[in-house]
Amino acid sequence: MANDKIKTENLSVESRLRSLYELQTILTEIDRIKIIRGELPLEVKDLEDNLEGLRTRIANYTAEIEELRVKLAQEKDKIADAQNKIARYKEQLDNVRNNREFDLLTKEVEFQTLEIELCEKHINEYSRLIDNKTSDIEATKEKITDNEHILSEKKAELEEIVTETRQDEERLRQQAKELEAHIDDERTLTAFKRIRKNARNGLGLVCIQRNACGGCFNRIPPQKQLEIRMHKKIIVCEYCGRIIIDPEIAGLPDEVSAK
Repeated sequence: MANDKIKTENLSVESRLRSLYELQTILTEIDRIKIIRGELPLEVKDLEDNLEGLRTRIANYTAEIEELRVKLAQEKDKIADAQNKIARYKEQLDNVRNNREFDLLTKEVEFQTLEIELCEKHINEYSRLIDNKTSDIEATKEKITDNEHILSEKKAELEEIVTETRQDEERLRQQAKELEAHIDDERTLTAFKRIRKNARNGLGLVCIQRNACGGCFNRIPPQKQLEIRMHKKIIVCEYCGRIIIDPEIAGLPDEVSAK
């Protein structure tokens, strides 16, 4: 009875390892599909973000131009008001009764003249800023047109690749999902995914190669090698953390795994 239990446990571990290796093979194929797509998804996202930034820039420039036009109109109103005051003061100069009134009105005329000059200076400055921002808007619109054209091409290219690979990817993801359900060890599966995510080559499970870990190539002690080949428990490399299996689990002969 005890021997049957041990045999069942061994088969369970071996089955789990085979399922993990098959899962890794499927996930590696999904990674290959992503590599085929290359940097296109990131390029599309960057272009979309850039376009959004350019449109926001135009909106900001437009709002600033409206503010400048309001200020420009206010300066023109000030000029009209100053001109009316000057005309009134000059009429009063014709009827002055003493030098004091003359000097006072003359100073008022000079002050309003300076006000007009200051307003004209502001008008010139606001007009220059409006022209500059209008030019910036036109240049930004050209950039938007160029980027929209590039984005359209990139999206078409990406859609073509996605269309070609979507069916294969969906099929592989379904197979991976079914395999994960078959691996009745959530802790091992979670560890495998974590290791795979952190591994540069995406391998969370490797074979023994020339008595060493196939991931980091550190030598495996003889006793540990024996345990790996017995399939009694899941063995993890003490250096890189990858799950180690023997070539038999992967369906590879020893000479192939040692290359």
